[in-house]
Amino acid sequence: MLFVNNSAFSLRVLGGNISSTPFPILIDERLVPGFQNNLVEPNPEAFLPTGPLKNMTPTSFEELALAAPIKRALAEQGYSTPSPIQAQSIPILLKGRDLLGIAQTGTGKTAAFSLPILNALHTNPQRPRRKSARVLVLTPTRELATQISQSFDSYGRHLRFKKTLVFGGVGKNPQIRAMQPGVDVLVACPGRLLDHMNEGDIELSGVEYFVLDEVDRMLDMGFLRDVKKIVAALPKKRQSLFFSATLAPQIKELAHTILLNPASVSIAPEKTTAEKVDQAVCFVDKESKKDLLLNHLAEQQGKGLTIVFSRTKHGANKLCKSINSHGFEAEAIHGNRSQPQRERTLTKFKKGTLPILVATDVAARGVDVKDVTLVINMDLPNEAEAYVHRIGRTGRAGATGHAVSYCSPEEHEFFIDIEKLIQQKIPVDISHTYHHEKLASLHARGIKSPESTRDNGSKTRKGGGGGGRGRQGGQNRNPQGQRRSSTPSGGNRRRRRRP
Repeated sequence: MLFVNNSAFSLRVLGGNISSTPFPILIDERLVPGFQNNLVEPNPEAFLPTGPLKNMTPTSFEELALAAPIKRALAEQGYSTPSPIQAQSIPILLKGRDLLGIAQTGTGKTAAFSLPILNALHTNPQRPRRKSARVLVLTPTRELATQISQSFDSYGRHLRFKKTLVFGGVGKNPQIRAMQPGVDVLVACPGRLLDHMNEGDIELSGVEYFVLDEVDRMLDMGFLRDVKKIVAALPKKRQSLFFSATLAPQIKELAHTILLNPASVSIAPEKTTAEKVDQAVCFVDKESKKDLLLNHLAEQQGKGLTIVFSRTKHGANKLCKSINSHGFEAEAIHGNRSQPQRERTLTKFKKGTLPILVATDVAARGVDVKDVTLVINMDLPNEAEAYVHRIGRTGRAGATGHAVSYCSPEEHEFFIDIEKLIQQKIPVDISHTYHHEKLASLHARGIKSPESTRDNGSKTRKGGGGGGRGRQGGQNRNPQGQRRSSTPSGGNRRRRRRP
């Protein structure tokens, strides 16, 4: 029996005598009945091998039809072999097709869309329209927007193009001035972009390439309505790209409404954790978590960088203060810190001068640091999907990382959800003196702790610094993800300045 996974395809032979390792092939979609929409799984019987199959995926950047200046920039940075998401996506995007790309975090999605876009800007230079952009990259957080912007600079170092960033937490006037003559590339967060659009400072009629990055996180943070408003302002004729770490039904539905006859590339199984991350869980009383954390930080000294995740901004500040009082050096990053503060902290962390970063989920998608060797979930996330993205901060670029989660009786249901989502059992660490044997025994027998509550006595709040309008993504929204208005007409609202 044969299984084919969408457009740049992995063909796997099950129950046969051919190797079970997936290998990509290309298929003429016109020869496959009912395959006009690549988001619909075709009938596996339609794909039968008629002879030796060759791997048609590019094995080096030199094989890709990218402009010479881009290849030179890649070579200067030591990049020679594309990752699977890059090797399968770039040829499709160079042909001008829409794309839905699904890949694990840390697999190179940014290069997968930025390289073909830079190639298009280079081969078809045009003056952008005033107050508009030829390329719009929409992303949920400020950190991720900054990272994407840096990638465009890095890969396009030998090209001439104008680029700007638009997100909350910083002044509007520099963004307005940058957009006045128009830019080639605009990387933006939804909230601040809509502010500028409503005030007439930015218009999207000149957009030729639209990228919606980290779609799952965007929806988790309640930006669905904002995204739809932005998409409605885009020209009908454009190339649209979706990139996401997971593919939930709601994302498929959104893709159907925005993408036109898209190709679909799926590199990793849906909702799986990064393969090179060694995971462990410590069942522990809530009161013992801090002592256990200090033990782990002491063991980690000199072994690489550490990210400690806290569920709340207040908790992150409190935890950071405690860590520093015990002789370690840590700083916090979350939505209540100004953008300059967050950038200074991230710069020190990337340079290695700051060994410990305490973060809310604001950093789960925007921190790309190769030397992070340990992720500690001090608090388990309210949403199981966030666990995948948190631990994806380590084990990046082929390196091996470690992730340790502290689970108290109150959080047990969260941990059950996590194991259900990733479809694997996380090994239990019993080597510490704070091991909660009763909780471990209940979990081993599949029984939920009677102390477990979903809200854990705290308000469930999605996001954590969405970078839009200086507030968290899930804040000031009704259950349908729509922003509440303080006026009946939903008009202008006065916003308090962040202290």
